[in-house]
Amino acid sequence: MKLDNKKIFETLNPNKVWVPVLIGVGIVFLMFYLDPNVNAKTLKGVFDASAWGIILAILVILGRDAGYIYRIREITDRQLTWTRAIYVIILWEFASAVTPSVVGGTAVAVFILNKEGIKLGKAIAYVMVTAILDNLFFVIGAPIILFFAQGNIFPASRVMEMRLGRSLELLFWTSYGLYAFYSFIMAAALFFKPRVFKWILLKIYSIKWLRKWKHSANEYGNQIIEASKELVGKNYKYWLPIIVATIFIWCSRYLMLNALIGAYDSLTFSEHIIIFARQVIMWIVMMISPTPGSSGTAEFFFAQFFQQFLQGYTFVTSILWRLLSYYPYLLLGAIFLPRWVKQVFFKKKED
Repeated sequence: MKLDNKKIFETLNPNKVWVPVLIGVGIVFLMFYLDPNVNAKTLKGVFDASAWGIILAILVILGRDAGYIYRIREITDRQLTWTRAIYVIILWEFASAVTPSVVGGTAVAVFILNKEGIKLGKAIAYVMVTAILDNLFFVIGAPIILFFAQGNIFPASRVMEMRLGRSLELLFWTSYGLYAFYSFIMAAALFFKPRVFKWILLKIYSIKWLRKWKHSANEYGNQIIEASKELVGKNYKYWLPIIVATIFIWCSRYLMLNALIGAYDSLTFSEHIIIFARQVIMWIVMMISPTPGSSGTAEFFFAQFFQQFLQGYTFVTSILWRLLSYYPYLLLGAIFLPRWVKQVFFKKKED
């Protein structure tokens, strides 16, 4: 993988925080203006939340971040100190927050790890492992949680029916199938047959109208082989902690909203399951959003998915949800990025 420093720093640009902020705020104001049920009195509803519910939501999101930091240390065989792991995660989350979800921050993550002193082949391997584990959580976990939700996963929303009809279900299951296919192919390529994967890739890109991308396909195949070598010989003592951490991270990501909704209304166990399951569905919608960090998309669809649980508190809860789960990473990234650049680039030159 050739890391284009110029393109990487175009992504890791603190000035980019204004784009998702303006989109998100714009959508919030539009919803405030167009929804007759939302007014100044609605905004005061933020103070009706249970303090313990808000505190629990904050603790859960902090737990998720701690899980990310722990996992990246374990994946890198503890080559990163706790401090360096914190920097990596904050910048990785920042990159994801300022790029469209469908693009992601993979190249940036490889760049960050590489600049932290991890060899390029290892950096690629570690980022690929995190991506595969995250996808496998969704692929394996989604059917389980949807089973327990007993079919109450797709929201009955008049707006959604007008705009999407039953295409939300089709979109989810199509996306699920593509994620499952991609995850198992990449897992097989990385852990079992990297050379076979490269051979198939080159055969595909030898087709006449795909031939111009054959060089890139060859380079990608080499990256897979190199990454696979870095992971050979890892035993259960390596894999078990990072698998457990992945499960913890994603459960925490979703349970934060359960805690937030629970701050406004007492929920039954089955309602908690439904809220958890609907976040799995909404995650797919957000993943294909063309806006940075799904700004605007997340705020709009939140109301369609969770209004039945929150009623008049839907608007303020959607704002709190994004304030806790998204905007802090824009702020932290803008603060930590200049420090990281100074530490990684200028200190090394001074040495």
